[in-house]
Amino acid sequence: MIHPCILSGGSGSRLWPLSRKAYPKQFLQIFDTESLFQKTCRRVSGPGFGAPLVISNQDHRFLCGEQMVEAGLEAGRIVLEPQGRNTAAPAAIATLMVEREDADGLILMLPSDHLIADEAAFLDAVRAGEQAARAGYIVTFGIRPSEPHTGYGYIHLGEAIGASEPQGEDVRQVLEFVEKPDRERAQAYLDEGDYVWNAGIFLFSARAMRAAFEAHAPAILQRAEAALDAATADLDFLRLDAARFGEIENISFDYAIMERTGTVACVPMDPGWSDLGSWSAVREVFPADKDGNASLGDSLFLDTRDSFVYSAEASVAVLGLSDVLVVNTRDALLVAHKDKAQDVKRIVERLEADNRIEAIEHKRVYRPWGWYEGLSQGARFQVKCIMVKPGAQLSLQSHVHRAEHWVVVNGTAEVTIDGETQLLGENQSAYIPLAARHRLANPGRIPTYLIEVQSGSYLGEDDIIRYQDIYGREGTSS
Repeated sequence: MIHPCILSGGSGSRLWPLSRKAYPKQFLQIFDTESLFQKTCRRVSGPGFGAPLVISNQDHRFLCGEQMVEAGLEAGRIVLEPQGRNTAAPAAIATLMVEREDADGLILMLPSDHLIADEAAFLDAVRAGEQAARAGYIVTFGIRPSEPHTGYGYIHLGEAIGASEPQGEDVRQVLEFVEKPDRERAQAYLDEGDYVWNAGIFLFSARAMRAAFEAHAPAILQRAEAALDAATADLDFLRLDAARFGEIENISFDYAIMERTGTVACVPMDPGWSDLGSWSAVREVFPADKDGNASLGDSLFLDTRDSFVYSAEASVAVLGLSDVLVVNTRDALLVAHKDKAQDVKRIVERLEADNRIEAIEHKRVYRPWGWYEGLSQGARFQVKCIMVKPGAQLSLQSHVHRAEHWVVVNGTAEVTIDGETQLLGENQSAYIPLAARHRLANPGRIPTYLIEVQSGSYLGEDDIIRYQDIYGREGTSS
């Protein structure tokens, strides 16, 4: 059996302002009704695959679980990383977890935020690499290049190491891994024909990977095992021990294992792949008009060439420009030359340095119980729209600096204030005095929507004291 391991710890800073730290690109539904995370889970949920093992940033734990449920996907295990540790650490964790259940099992490790248009071609490639993985090879998957791209690492292919599969995919020797080249070298790789882009997708047996870590990165394996042995259950999640996990070297799987071991093979493939690593990459996904312009949302191009517009709500008009990227959300606007797409992360770094909330959250902020969205704010007041999912409830909490007034606009709300509970319907309201212990719940079968008016001397989200919480967030503001 193949055990999918889906890595979901990235923040997608190059796709700001749409992708943000609290809601990164893998959870966005910008291509159709499914997010990239859901597409990835579904891609490896068919016959021959076990339930997915998701390794996630702990801040995104509820997003992972909720999106799997929404997509009707089999619930696998969600392992929480206490802090970011590149890709070698999750590879070691996945190896140990699968080995304990299925010593001869294969692990397919793949990012959660890549787009694959031809999923049948991708699965053919996985099947082509399966025999080599069972024979002890660490199999990587290379994308046949369509252009001399300088933003990807390359893999130099050698001779075939086995017969072609019926689908026509050869398993090739790997001669070397090459860092991101300049344009001249990238063109030479394209002309030579024996180089492919490194997609960061790997297939290997738990047994072979343990041996590789023991030979080339034993300290990573030992510390990963210590973090796993001391892990604790947290609702439906497995929380790795923070102290032990923090001792693991912050290094990529490529550097720790792939470039050091000699038992590496590669399956070249062409499944319509994109890592969506920048807005220029996103632009390539959408069909362009005769002038090379593409868009998602309400847009108008006049005397404009080779440009891209994304707009969540407003109509965007571009006049007399070329090679520009325009990304418009409710609270932020990006305008950039397409050659600077890789540098968008510098904007995020600046926003973080200035403690700007636009680097972290959207106007709509998701929580395990639903979401809230800021509507208006002024001196000593703030207005929000709140949505509570059916059967969900907020924590029992109080505020030191603010009072709140809730008006139900749709659905039913169960409101508890200082031990007294009342049921509110549409157009009914409740007042929560400063310091009152209160809880909001939705006992109905449809989402409940409320308008919340806050008033007080301080209106920050950290003015919350939690006493009880079904999501295990006592004492926190998330």
